[in-house]
Amino acid sequence: MIPKVRGVRRMGAAAYDLCMVASGALDGYWEVNLKAWDMAAGALCVEEAGGQVLPFLQGRGVSIMAGHRKIVKLLSAEWRAWEKKN
Repeated sequence: MIPKVRGVRRMGAAAYDLCMVASGALDGYWEVNLKAWDMAAGALCVEEAGGQVLPFLQGRGVSIMAGHRKIVKLLSAEWRAWEKKN
Protein backbone atom coordinates (compact mmCIF):
# COMPACT_ATOMS: atom_id res chain seq x y z
CA MET A 1 0.00 0.00 0.00
CA ILE A 2 2.76 2.44 0.91
CA PRO A 3 4.18 2.89 -2.63
CA LYS A 4 0.69 3.81 -3.84
CA VAL A 5 -0.05 6.63 -1.37
CA ARG A 6 1.32 10.13 -1.06
CA GLY A 7 2.24 9.81 2.58
CA VAL A 8 1.60 7.83 5.74
CA ARG A 9 0.93 9.42 9.10
CA ARG A 10 0.47 7.74 12.45
CA MET A 11 -0.59 9.76 15.45
CA GLY A 12 -0.12 6.84 17.84
CA ALA A 13 -3.70 5.87 18.66
CA ALA A 14 -6.14 4.15 16.32
CA ALA A 15 -9.13 6.03 17.77
CA TYR A 16 -7.42 9.37 17.17
CA ASP A 17 -6.37 8.39 13.63
CA LEU A 18 -9.97 7.42 12.88
CA CYS A 19 -11.27 10.71 14.29
CA MET A 20 -8.86 12.49 11.95
CA VAL A 21 -10.43 10.53 9.07
CA ALA A 22 -13.93 11.45 10.31
CA SER A 23 -12.98 15.14 10.41
CA GLY A 24 -11.51 15.06 6.90
CA ALA A 25 -7.93 15.74 8.04
CA LEU A 26 -6.88 12.31 6.74
CA ASP A 27 -8.26 10.61 3.62
CA GLY A 28 -8.12 7.00 4.73
CA TYR A 29 -6.88 4.57 7.33
CA TRP A 30 -5.89 0.92 7.54
CA GLU A 31 -4.45 -1.10 10.37
CA VAL A 32 -4.09 -4.74 11.32
CA ASN A 33 -4.18 -6.53 14.66
CA LEU A 34 -6.07 -3.94 16.69
CA LYS A 35 -8.20 -4.64 19.74
CA ALA A 36 -11.82 -3.53 19.73
CA TRP A 37 -11.13 -0.97 22.44
CA ASP A 38 -8.38 0.57 20.29
CA MET A 39 -10.73 1.57 17.52
CA ALA A 40 -14.40 1.31 18.50
CA ALA A 41 -14.96 4.99 19.36
CA GLY A 42 -13.02 6.22 16.32
CA ALA A 43 -14.86 3.82 14.01
CA LEU A 44 -18.16 5.18 15.32
CA CYS A 45 -16.97 8.72 14.55
CA VAL A 46 -16.13 7.72 10.97
CA GLU A 47 -19.52 6.11 10.46
CA GLU A 48 -21.39 9.02 12.05
CA ALA A 49 -19.54 11.38 9.69
CA GLY A 50 -20.80 9.35 6.73
CA GLY A 51 -17.68 7.30 6.14
CA GLN A 52 -17.21 3.56 6.01
CA VAL A 53 -15.28 1.14 8.21
CA LEU A 54 -14.60 -2.21 6.58
CA PRO A 55 -13.02 -5.26 8.25
CA PHE A 56 -10.37 -7.24 6.37
CA LEU A 57 -7.63 -9.82 7.04
CA GLN A 58 -9.37 -12.42 9.17
CA GLY A 59 -7.45 -13.99 12.02
CA ARG A 60 -5.21 -11.04 12.95
CA GLY A 61 -7.16 -9.25 15.65
CA VAL A 62 -9.35 -6.44 14.40
CA SER A 63 -8.09 -5.33 11.00
CA ILE A 64 -9.93 -2.42 9.37
CA MET A 65 -9.81 0.11 6.59
CA ALA A 66 -11.78 3.33 6.90
CA GLY A 67 -12.56 6.54 5.07
CA HIS A 68 -14.92 7.96 2.50
CA ARG A 69 -16.65 5.11 0.63
CA LYS A 70 -14.60 5.83 -2.51
CA ILE A 71 -11.35 5.68 -0.54
CA VAL A 72 -12.36 2.43 1.17
CA LYS A 73 -13.24 0.97 -2.23
CA LEU A 74 -9.74 1.85 -3.50
CA LEU A 75 -8.05 0.51 -0.37
CA SER A 76 -10.04 -2.70 -0.63
CA ALA A 77 -9.10 -3.16 -4.29
CA GLU A 78 -5.41 -2.66 -3.46
CA TRP A 79 -5.68 -5.16 -0.62
CA ARG A 80 -7.32 -7.79 -2.85
CA ALA A 81 -4.66 -7.27 -5.54
CA TRP A 82 -1.91 -7.71 -2.93
CA GLU A 83 -3.56 -10.88 -1.59
CA LYS A 84 -3.66 -12.40 -5.08
CA LYS A 85 0.07 -11.79 -5.53
CA ASN A 86 0.98 -13.20 -2.13
